[in-house]
Formats: sequence, C-alpha cells, structure tokens
Amino acid sequence: MATEFEDGFPAEKLFNQGYSYTYDDVIFLPHYIDFPTDAVNLSTKLSRNVPLSIPWVSSPMDTVTEAYMASAMAALGGIGIIHSNVTPSEQADMIRSVKSRRVPILSRTQKSKLLGYVAKSDWLGLKDKEIKLGEVMRTDANVCVPWDYDLRQIDEKLKVEGRDFVVVEEGGEVVDAVTKEEVDRVKGYPKLGKGTVGSDGRWMVGAAIGTRDSDKERLEQLVKAGVDVIVLDSSQGNSVYQVEMIKYVKQTYPELDVIGGNVVTMSQAQNLIKAGVDGLRVGMGSGSICTTQEVCAVGRGQVKDFEVVVMEIICTSHPFLHTESCFSCIATSQATAVYKVSSIAAQSGIPVIADGGISFSGHVVKALVLGASTVMMGSFLAGSTEAPGAYEYDEKKKCRVKKYRGMGSLEAMTKGSDQRYLGDTAKLKIAQGVVGAVADKGSVLKLVPYTMQAVKQGFQDLGASSLQSAHDLLRSKTLRLEVRTAAAQVEGGVHGLTSHEKKAF
Repeated sequence: MATEFEDGFPAEKLFNQGYSYTYDDVIFLPHYIDFPTDAVNLSTKLSRNVPLSIPWVSSPMDTVTEAYMASAMAALGGIGIIHSNVTPSEQADMIRSVKSRRVPILSRTQKSKLLGYVAKSDWLGLKDKEIKLGEVMRTDANVCVPWDYDLRQIDEKLKVEGRDFVVVEEGGEVVDAVTKEEVDRVKGYPKLGKGTVGSDGRWMVGAAIGTRDSDKERLEQLVKAGVDVIVLDSSQGNSVYQVEMIKYVKQTYPELDVIGGNVVTMSQAQNLIKAGVDGLRVGMGSGSICTTQEVCAVGRGQVKDFEVVVMEIICTSHPFLHTESCFSCIATSQATAVYKVSSIAAQSGIPVIADGGISFSGHVVKALVLGASTVMMGSFLAGSTEAPGAYEYDEKKKCRVKKYRGMGSLEAMTKGSDQRYLGDTAKLKIAQGVVGAVADKGSVLKLVPYTMQAVKQGFQDLGASSLQSAHDLLRSKTLRLEVRTAAAQVEGGVHGLTSHEKKAF
C-alpha cells in the first residue's frame, strides 16, 4: 500500500502542539495563482461597524499617532488611534483637527485668526533657528476655502488665485492652512484608493482611553469631538476594570464601537466578547520597545534580547533596511496569539487587530492570513514625517532620527500612561518598555502604498484574493504551514554577502 505524503501542516494542527510560534518561526507554503496582483482586495473591518479600505492601524503611542498621523492614515484608507497621554481636552482637540482636514498638511489647528505661516522650505533654509517666526512668516492676504474641499479643489483654488496657501475654515473659524508646497508633495505620492470617511463626510479617527473613572469624563469629551471608535488601552485587558468599562461604553454610547484588549489567549478573548466588545486587540510584550514579557513573565513565548532590541530601534533606518546584527531580534510572539484569538473571535463575528511584532511586509501577510482583520503599527510608522516629534541629527549614524518610546517606559509613564499597566494607582512604577530612536522613514503616504503592494503579492502567492478568502483557505486546511529552523530563517534572508543594503522601493 502506497504511503500518502502531505506538504506542511494545517494551522489547527501546528498551533495546538504546545509551542508559541513567532511570525518568523512559521512560513506558508504557496498555493495556486489564478488572478493578478491588482485583483487582491484588502478591504476589511477594524471593528463591527468601522470599515477600512486597507488593514492598517497606527498605534496609540505618543511618538506615533497624533492628528497629523491620523489624518494621513485616514487619507490612505486605514485609521489612526490617537494616544491618551495628554489631557482629555488636548486629545479631543486632536480629534477635531483630524475631522477638519481633507489632505495631510503640516500646520496645526488654530482657533483664532491666521496671521501667517512659515513654509517648510523656508524653515529648512534658515541658518539661524533662533530667529523669531514673525520675521520669516509669509503674510499674504487670506484666501479661504471650506473644510470639505478635497485635494483637487484646493489645487485648483491655488492656481486660480495665484497663491502659495489657502486657509481652511469651518463655521467661521480657522481650522488649518494648506500650502501649495504641501499639495504638490501629496500629489506626488501613490494613491491606494478611497479614504476612510464617515457618514458625515469627514475622516474617521479613533482614540485610546483607560479604564479608570476619570476616563468616563475623557470619553465624554471625545464623543463630543466626533470620535468614531474607542480603544481601551491596557497591556492586559482581561480585567474587571476593562469589563466594567466595556459595559459602561456600550450602555452610555450604544452606537460607538469599543475595542478591548490587549489579549493573547482564547479565554481572555471570551471574557471581553461576553462583555460586549466590537473588536479585539491581540499582543502582549511583542512590540520592539516592549519588555512586558521580560519584566512580568506573562504573554506568549517570544525570542528577544533587551540590548539587541534597543540596538534595532536605534540602527534601523527603514522597515525594509536592516544591518545583519538586527536579524536576531525580529522574532515576536504574535503568530500563535493571533491564530488562537482569531479562531474564537470569528465565531462571534469580532474583528481582531494584530498589535505588534511587525517589521516587514511578510509579517503583515502572516498576521492577516492567520486570522487578523487589521495590523496595528508602532515602530513601523515611528520616525516618519507624520509621526509626532522633531527630527534630530544622529552624528554617528549620519541620519535624521525621531524619538520612539514604549508607553510602558518610565519616561512615558511620568506623562500618564502608567494607567495602561496598573489597575490602580501604584506608588512604585516598574518600566515595561524602553526609549530609543528611529531614523527618518519619509512620509507614510509613500511607505504604506508600497508596503501594501508587497502584501498583495504575498496574498497572490497564497492564492487568496481577499482577507476573507485567506481566512477560508486557512480554516479549510487548504493553506499549509511549516516551522522554520534557525538555519532555514537565515537561509530565507540575505546571506553570504560581506555587506548589503536592502531596499524594497
């Protein structure tokens, strides 16, 4: 009798052997291709009632997502979650700023009369950075446009009026200024398609809150500002504090979607699903600046060295460009967690966000195919033009860098993020994250479209023309996986060269 041979293992068998696998530990075997790359549709849902054109979410970290990033993410078809490491009124102002914008721009929202503006090119050309802004700002007579003008309309207005900038108004108030320089910059980037727009025609945006009583007041301000979805931001979401907050949100604002987490096990997920969540955030200790697993010994297994992680944060100049010393720290704990939680969440129709552990486009493919509906990015987007903070020049690396820190770092916790890690007010604060820096990645308006094209190519190789198709192929045991040995992981990357530069576009 002939022996029957099979390639790889179905996900159900692979992930039920008692091991915690990282994204790099596993690899999908190719399937049959019968459609072009452009036919791949990655539209999805962030939560029950928040649709997205692309499965991309920017993390609620104070060095990743504020109004500028959230506006850009919405323009691309994803969504940004604004961090809560500010006062409630400041966070609400960021929501209003996103709602007032139709194109990504440089200036911040202003509530009073616009006196002028300083162009980016003018500022970069200044030798004396201590000069007063009034001496270099442009003060042309204001030409105003409504807040809901799109990029084409603003471009046409600039041409007709022969101006360098227009003022964006809403209800008689100045909410922004759009420059010709910025419009030309945005026009030069590839487009992914429809942006994430709500029923009111404005960009959709999310916000993070904690689980303390004071967060109920924060929530009220965010709702008044027009927030579209709330993320309960806890490092360990399976708690009485979060369950009670979920119930409060759903009772007080029944039309508002609330995302719970973070979780990494099926039992954690079940508790939050029973409480009424509209989405789940999966990941614990898998981010490049997170040390939760080292400090607290909880999460799902991972391979990560503290010093190597800090080295990676400082030396990485692009999500696709790494030195050889960085490859040892890429492994994360996410593959098993995403598969397990997604399996139970799918039974209740709850979308899952894979949060953390994303360093390459291949990691995005694995997270989505294993069951996630979206991926949440922190380090991948940090250091970009749209990320908060100012650039500094790193003399040693010969490049511009921006600060990137974990919300569990002592530095972030002194600003208020300690409630994410503590159920009550603790006198002794223990760090569960580090502070580092990442090199300038340029604009997410370029980074995201090119990365998504790589993700589409991965889906094509798997024979999946959509997220739902990928999930169906996985659960029907059509898609097969194998575990990669350490040698196989090395062989799967660039090797045998004395040096190399890795650029994807």
